[in-house]
Amino acid sequence: MRNIFFHIVLIILICSNSILPGILNDSTKSDRTGAYYTNQYPNLFAELLEKSDNEIEAKIDSAFNQIFYGSNENERLYYPVEPDMAYIEDINNKDVRTEGMSYGMMIAVQMDKKEEFDRLWKWAKTFMQHKEGASKDFFSWHCKTNGEVLSRGSASDGEEWFVMTLLFASARWGEGEGIFNYKVEAQNILDAMLSKEEDSNERNVVTNMFNKKEKKVVFVPSGEADDFTDPSYHLPHYYELWARWSDKNNQFWYDASDTSREYFKRVVNPETGLAPDYSKFDGTPYSFWGGGHENFLFDAFRTISNIAIDYTWFKKDYWEVKECNRLLNFFYSKGVKTYGNNFTLDGKQISNDHSTGLVAMNAVACIASTNENRKDFIEDLWNIEIPTGKYRYYDGMLYMLGLLQVSGNFKIFHLPE
Repeated sequence: MRNIFFHIVLIILICSNSILPGILNDSTKSDRTGAYYTNQYPNLFAELLEKSDNEIEAKIDSAFNQIFYGSNENERLYYPVEPDMAYIEDINNKDVRTEGMSYGMMIAVQMDKKEEFDRLWKWAKTFMQHKEGASKDFFSWHCKTNGEVLSRGSASDGEEWFVMTLLFASARWGEGEGIFNYKVEAQNILDAMLSKEEDSNERNVVTNMFNKKEKKVVFVPSGEADDFTDPSYHLPHYYELWARWSDKNNQFWYDASDTSREYFKRVVNPETGLAPDYSKFDGTPYSFWGGGHENFLFDAFRTISNIAIDYTWFKKDYWEVKECNRLLNFFYSKGVKTYGNNFTLDGKQISNDHSTGLVAMNAVACIASTNENRKDFIEDLWNIEIPTGKYRYYDGMLYMLGLLQVSGNFKIFHLPE
């Protein structure tokens, strides 16, 4: 009898070790052909435009050099602060935002630019990150270029991108000392995201960056702004990596990745594929503080690339391919070289500007798309000029990220699991 009991226990232990980790690590089925598993990243400049490696490298280097080291007045966004810091400036608003700082760091780590990365991180750490109090380890979402804080509140996307860039830096360059122990810094931010007040309608109360019940990222972790979300803040491909690499809350991050994929299906228009700037947690378009954010405006550009990159990296839901096809067909119907940049969700154009940032994000959608019209969108990105002038910040950041993503140079740098 004791032998039978022993064998039953042994079988349970074997199953626990072989099956349960699989349940935890693959919360949604994948065909395991995504870039996370294969390390193969589509290069559509080569595949569709037949550009050579040298041509593509020159295109990317030219954009980086202009955006980081071009003329102060009309080209660059990256401004060094001697001896060892730097910031990315929103030129039009004359401020520094966690959005731009974290994008700049992602560009730097993808391009193996450690000095630029460390300079940006030290500026963000010095001037933007809260050192104590209820907001500890969160970041002030914007500051003056001299480091003076303009708002102590946080915008959740900045923290999300900071975490991902720091984890990639850890994998690519290893750990340094102090603030350059990248993985420790990333883990501190991850912990803070889920360790504040659960929910509050009081503006001065700092809440979690993710609603634990909804398992969705909030727009702003305080007051009424934690009761809704921004589709472009949903980064299921990042949560998949956090679930594997974080020291804690691993199942939450797996669940958040699945939840975001399901949320995308509810938030985009089923005919046009367009997403709003803001929505309620159930996907209903929402305009907080006015401004028409129930429409497809500037934040929503990024939702396009989030869906495409998630599919490219993990290939967990073929709906993402159909969504990219639907979206590209909509913009193709508006004229690839002439479509505007703001729309109602049912497709009425409300601005005629052909924004470089949207051109870049639509090109990224081609990575996941199976449409025959993909080539036209890739050509539009290849031929469009690098943004300059007063409004070059947002377009410039998305343009640079788009070049890396479309060329197969936006990669996962793996940490041990």
